[in-house]
Amino acid sequence: MRAYLPAFLFLLVALLVSLAIGSVYLPFNEIFAALKGNGSNLTTNILWNIRFPRTVLIALTGMALGGSGAAYQGLFRNPLADPYLIGIASGAGLGAVIAMSFDRTFSFWGLMAIPLTAFIFALLTVAVVYFLARVGQTVPITNLLLAGVAVSSFTTSLMSFIMLRTDGELRRAMSWLMGGSIQLGWEFVFIILPYLLLGLGVLIFSGHILNLLQFGDEQAQQLGLNVARSKTMILIMASMTTAAAVAFAGIIGFVGLIVPHLMRLWFGSDYRKLVPLSIIGGATVLLFSDVIARVILAPQELPVGVITSLAGVPFFLWVLRRSKTQGLW
Repeated sequence: MRAYLPAFLFLLVALLVSLAIGSVYLPFNEIFAALKGNGSNLTTNILWNIRFPRTVLIALTGMALGGSGAAYQGLFRNPLADPYLIGIASGAGLGAVIAMSFDRTFSFWGLMAIPLTAFIFALLTVAVVYFLARVGQTVPITNLLLAGVAVSSFTTSLMSFIMLRTDGELRRAMSWLMGGSIQLGWEFVFIILPYLLLGLGVLIFSGHILNLLQFGDEQAQQLGLNVARSKTMILIMASMTTAAAVAFAGIIGFVGLIVPHLMRLWFGSDYRKLVPLSIIGGATVLLFSDVIARVILAPQELPVGVITSLAGVPFFLWVLRRSKTQGLW
């Protein structure tokens, strides 16, 4: 419980700061008044129709990336198995772009096709990367990174080709590729929510399974774990949460790498705690990143993926060096 209290406090601060900061600054006392139904019409309209749905969607996206990143690292027993680095986010992005390229109305069921297609392509991508990187029963770091870079480059090229061949909204699509396509409106929250409730819920209760997988497949099997079925379940759930995040927030890198490592350094490697803490931490990190993206060049707004990449690349190089000198963990 001591680990969760500071995590929730940081998340609460991030939520309040995200609600307050924007093109129009909302003081905390006005936010609390609007939440209680006593705020001005302007504050209430900004808070409930613009700021609140954006903040919730950013938090859900961070939860998806943090939780799936922790799950992938435990599944592959590899500290660099981030959805962005190993190409899964790009694969999901390709699926989303394909869904966007068809003429459709912005109805609930029309929008549901985007995360569904992204999910299918995320699964295909992780299968290809795993097949290319695997050597016997192991997945070496170098192979995983090379396979991820190759597949990511291929899918990104396909995305660019499709966007150039599709009429209209090219600028929006390019912003989406940089992690700057945060959709506004409660309908997007309601669409992404079922995917995340199912995916993250299963991942949270898979902590014991991920702990057993750290001993290796053979020993985990001897301990009574159905390794093939467990790996498939975790892979599907992690890919689904990644795909849902990518579909409505764009490709945001390194959150799934940074957050699980920070949680592991502070609170240990027990996945029963690591996965839920990574979910909370992912929301916190992405909310603060989004606030920085809003204010650093105000009134212009940067894609949040630019901020996470600027912070994530040095962290990635540090982790890569650490994994070479001190082993995987």
